[in-house]
Amino acid sequence: MTSSRIVGLIARREIRTRLKDKGFIASSIFIIVLIMGSVVFQVLIQSGASNVSVGVVGGPQKLSSAITEQAAVFGLDASVTEYDDEADARQAVESEEIDAAVIDGESVVVNESLDDSLGAAIFGAVNGLVLAERLADAGVEPDILAPVSLDVSALQPAADEADEKGLVAFISILLLYTLLIFFGQFIAQGVVEEKASRVIEVLLAAVKPWQLLAGKIIGLGVLAFAQLVIIFAAGLGGASAFDVITVPGAAIATVVQVLGWFILGFTLVAALFAVCGALVSRQEDLQSVLLPMTLILVAALVLAITAGQNPTGTLAKVTSFIPVLSTMVMPVRVSTGSVAWWEIALSVVAMLVAIAATVRVGGRVYSGALLGKGGRVKMKDALATERVS
Repeated sequence: MTSSRIVGLIARREIRTRLKDKGFIASSIFIIVLIMGSVVFQVLIQSGASNVSVGVVGGPQKLSSAITEQAAVFGLDASVTEYDDEADARQAVESEEIDAAVIDGESVVVNESLDDSLGAAIFGAVNGLVLAERLADAGVEPDILAPVSLDVSALQPAADEADEKGLVAFISILLLYTLLIFFGQFIAQGVVEEKASRVIEVLLAAVKPWQLLAGKIIGLGVLAFAQLVIIFAAGLGGASAFDVITVPGAAIATVVQVLGWFILGFTLVAALFAVCGALVSRQEDLQSVLLPMTLILVAALVLAITAGQNPTGTLAKVTSFIPVLSTMVMPVRVSTGSVAWWEIALSVVAMLVAIAATVRVGGRVYSGALLGKGGRVKMKDALATERVS
């Protein structure tokens, strides 16, 4: 068979094996539920902060509609209830059915304190109506108070759009980190299991080491990418449906570029994890050999968070060109709009070069270390064994 056919068969074997793994399925469901739960939690927080209820007793005409309009200016969704009796309105406030009651357009009754935004909306509505009545009594047309519309030209992206892109990028980076660690360990554990059970000897009798490595990376990479797409689709769909994000186009653009970086980052990290797994023969020794890679990914996550706070700083700029670190740092910088196109291109080229070098050198280590037994294989010994074979 051709090499592509062999690699494809190994990739399908990896996919089928993991899809039958209850732990893999459970973790996938857990992550999706976690993301959707965070979206619902955000909705509850925002809805609790923006929804207000007001009672009205007497006062100027159209006071209820005026309060609703003024509240919208302050980002509040006001529900206004009209009462015939002041005692009923006070009882509603005391029982916390409403947040405040406006009595005859002259006083406001609250249970403990009046929210600043709600107070400004009520005062603005009452004063506007009273002033319009006074102007009408004086023979002046109330239209004189009509606001003048202005054309607004934004030189920079709106703050809401920038904040949403930053939030989506931050959540995406957390998912990126989680899946890189998760699937990287899956690859390493799979290699160790094959070595411990002697399955690797049977496999290497039929395929070349680099074909086995490529099949593992492609197979688990497809699963990881599909899982990430499902999570992003569920998260963006839920956030858009509940109006947690107001600029879905910007959020989708951020997600797309994160997916691109995931493909590059996963290819590099998966190869490194597979090589690390080939250096040991027991699961007990695996965590110690994976520790350097885990620390690098942790450092990348910390640097990405730092880059979000200062995307134009020297540390953020330098680390966005270092392979592995750039997988998480560059998407955050791109989401802030502070990266030139040539910086992105240079970072991508650096990643491609690193992937090529890792696959070439790592493939030799992988080949020489796979048949090693009796403990941890040193890197130089694996290279020496590969040259002899």
